[in-house]
Amino acid sequence: MRRLSKIFLFILTIFIAGNPVKSQNKSDMEKNTNINGGIVFFATEKLDSVTDFYIEKIGCELWLDQGACKILKHGNMLFGFCKSDHVDKGAVITFFYPEKEMVDKMYSRMKNIAEDKPKMNPKFNIYHFYGLDPENRSIEFQYFDHELKTY
Repeated sequence: MRRLSKIFLFILTIFIAGNPVKSQNKSDMEKNTNINGGIVFFATEKLDSVTDFYIEKIGCELWLDQGACKILKHGNMLFGFCKSDHVDKGAVITFFYPEKEMVDKMYSRMKNIAEDKPKMNPKFNIYHFYGLDPENRSIEFQYFDHELKTY
């Protein structure tokens, strides 16, 4: 059953993200951001309470409601939860902020689910803390304490 759930999520991801439109060249596709993108999905046994948590506590927006799957948006990140008979917990959902004080503010709001206080991680030069969502999925709140060079 778990394998069927993963196959369903994979097919659903392809369906939602769509296939590249063959008639468009690369420059046309780069201009049309509705064609490109990505979504990470997680199986959940508590669809409504988990999505409510991310919307109400973290400040995510509901991007698309498909009934059995709900896709959330946080800045430029899209992630979704699909109703299932098991819970995916094999990843960390990381929310990053442009200011260190914003991590502290999130910690103040999330103390009850935080695993520890925010701290510097010298290996990655980030300021962060971890917490757990309602299904004990690991979530991280972080600030990059260095200039970001994106590619």
